[in-house]
Amino acid sequence: MALVEKKIDTLQAVELGDGVEITLRVAGPFARAMALVIDYLIISGVLIVLGIVTSIVAIGANGNIATGLMLLALFVLSWGYFSLFEIGKKAATPGKRTMGIRVVDRSGNRASGGQVLVRNILRYVDMLPGLPSGSMGIFIGGYGAGLMTCFLSKKFQRLGDLVANTVVVYDKPVKHGQSLLPPALESVAPPVALNREEQAAIAAFKNRAGLWSEERRIELANHASTVTGENGRAGFTKLLGMAHWLDEGK
Repeated sequence: MALVEKKIDTLQAVELGDGVEITLRVAGPFARAMALVIDYLIISGVLIVLGIVTSIVAIGANGNIATGLMLLALFVLSWGYFSLFEIGKKAATPGKRTMGIRVVDRSGNRASGGQVLVRNILRYVDMLPGLPSGSMGIFIGGYGAGLMTCFLSKKFQRLGDLVANTVVVYDKPVKHGQSLLPPALESVAPPVALNREEQAAIAAFKNRAGLWSEERRIELANHASTVTGENGRAGFTKLLGMAHWLDEGK
């Protein structure tokens, strides 16, 4: 049962450089497919309007001009629609915004322009098997390769995401409070005199420890073993006691 729950859980923990853990809710194939359908409907609507406009232009002008405008629109929509929106501030196409999802770097940070371009260039590989269809300028294809890759990837990444190191997540962050710290059993006076920087470091450790995993807390507490004289869980508890002692002395 635990293995099944791990596979279907879309919450992914990511540890940032300073040890703080954030949780990303990865968007699954269904949400992404619905966003894609919405985007293709928008593209189709734009092309229909442009088709009407260019038809009117063709009546009173050279038909080659109308054809050129239509081909230009097809090129921009086919190659630029997804990239331009995902490079933008929202990091999402209108379809993705409707579904409440966006594209980010695998670390949870904003994806770079290069990453967005790579993932969208490889979109045409994800459309396989079958040649992508250019009917009405909408390159749909089969998306068999992309769907298969999504199901095989823990973070539901298609091939373009794997190469570009990106992931599609829900826009609203997962709200969770700090984990509770065990209360200091007693105030512990430091065995040596501490300067202001050292006192500030111990106070900052206590204030931020709730953002870290248990393993990270102990790892950082071990760096203060020369002061606490302890390692592991005992050193962590003693460091909290020292922080409590410093708070009492304020």
